[in-house]
Amino acid sequence: QVQLVESGGGLVQPGGSLRLSCAASKSIASIHVMGWYRQTPGKERELVARITGGGTTKYADSVKGRFTIPRDNTKFTVYLQMSDLKPEDTAVYYCHIDGTVLWGQGTQVTVSS
Repeated sequence: QVQLVESGGGLVQPGGSLRLSCAASKSIASIHVMGWYRQTPGKERELVARITGGGTTKYADSVKGRFTIPRDNTKFTVYLQMSDLKPEDTAVYYCHIDGTVLWGQGTQVTVSS
């Protein structure tokens, strides 16, 4: 079974950038859709971005134009490149293999001055 480990979270000022990484324990080449989700206290987990094996992407309206989701199958890794961060982007970010129950442990992103 594939395991997912997120990293790259932290504290950043508004307008700043961060890159999150989701490293899988084995090849993701055969995994069709991988995604990044986020959750804040008291709210449901929401989709941020997802990417298919063929490279088709989908983004939440709130992050379009600011976030991208590159995927490197050779490194078993999916990234979330975040720029122009806003305080409302503060959340725990999770990596997920769509269609499964597989989630990473999450990484905290805090956007604050």
